Amino acid sequence: MSLLIKNIKQLLQVHETNVTIVKGEAMKDLPIIENAYLYIENDTIIEFGPMEECEEFDAETTIDATGKIVLPSWCDSHTHLVYSGNRVGEFVDKINGLSYEEIANKGGGILNSAKSLQDASEDDLFTQSIKRLNEVISMGTGAIEIKTGYGLTVASELKMLKVINRIKRESLAKITPTLLAAHAVPDEFKSNKKAYLKLITNELIPKASKLHIVKYIDVFCEMGYFNLDETESILKAAKVYGLIPKIHVNQFNILGGVALGVKYNALSVDHLEELDDNDIKALKSSNTMPVALPGCSFFLGIPYTPARKIIDEGLPLAIASDFNPGSAPSGNMSFVVSTACIKLKLTPEEAINAATINGAYAMGISSMYGSITRGKKANIIITKPLNDYKDIPYYFGHSPIDQVIINGQLWE
Repeated sequence: MSLLIKNIKQLLQVHETNVTIVKGEAMKDLPIIENAYLYIENDTIIEFGPMEECEEFDAETTIDATGKIVLPSWCDSHTHLVYSGNRVGEFVDKINGLSYEEIANKGGGILNSAKSLQDASEDDLFTQSIKRLNEVISMGTGAIEIKTGYGLTVASELKMLKVINRIKRESLAKITPTLLAAHAVPDEFKSNKKAYLKLITNELIPKASKLHIVKYIDVFCEMGYFNLDETESILKAAKVYGLIPKIHVNQFNILGGVALGVKYNALSVDHLEELDDNDIKALKSSNTMPVALPGCSFFLGIPYTPARKIIDEGLPLAIASDFNPGSAPSGNMSFVVSTACIKLKLTPEEAINAATINGAYAMGISSMYGSITRGKKANIIITKPLNDYKDIPYYFGHSPIDQVIINGQLWE
């Protein structure tokens, strides 16, 4: 299949040579070609440039993008998209004044989702989850990380992995699975947490590794969940199987999880609503991507990641949806980009960089995704007619998406 997009008003995130990450001041730069074309063959970006240089391509499909913006699809590096049911009741509890911690203490939160997931069949879980995935693809997401973590038993965690793998096989989107081995402590292990940790390290991680589905490990390193020593014991066990950390840190408290992630060469450290100078120092000496989840802060009413401090210190930043039923029930990355501008004080250029090339880096796929570069995969957003790319975050309540191309194919 070949596809030519012509008369593009603005072609964004264009790189002649491959770029896999942007940091600090460079995040303010968003390379653009005005009045451009983009040519795709099969699943690959072949050529692009100004319209006056457009050749007579023998394309099977031609799209006239007059007045429209074209950019790489969103790369959502942190989601919990595979879950069962919803937590609308807890949404009402929050409105009535209960905190995230109070809801968890009365049996809600992650434990609520775990019970629902444990009761769901693999087929039912797949049907619910692929529907969510298709919805976020229609909103411009072309690459997405999906975590486990709502199983809380070995059997249910492995069931989640199998569902994620089935989604990966059946979807054109790029799927990155992650084993969130330690998300919460089940009720039956509340008085014997060491036994649960042993179950994770001695049974879950080895069995998950044998499935050859995941290469990333995650832990919710947070007060009331898993402390530094417990997190490190899990990361040590995972390292034996070659699993790379992508960990939840600093959502409510600073425990030293950022430095621990860096010590174990974490690909990303995610949340960071709380951050101090020691965290910044640790990140500066690493290749670890800080990831902000502004949709979670919006929904829970908690502080936002100090993104300006991160970028102004010369570090990179990615943004992701944290799509999950409890703290961020939306996978709309266009809204995340808007929220990053409005609440994190990112410029539109920084927000788009954070949601494309740096999001891809946080999934370990930026050599092939996240920018308009010859030889990269053709995962593309075509917007509705807009005055300028800055309209994307400005019109926060409106979808900017007209068409989506995934793996070189028009998404229907």
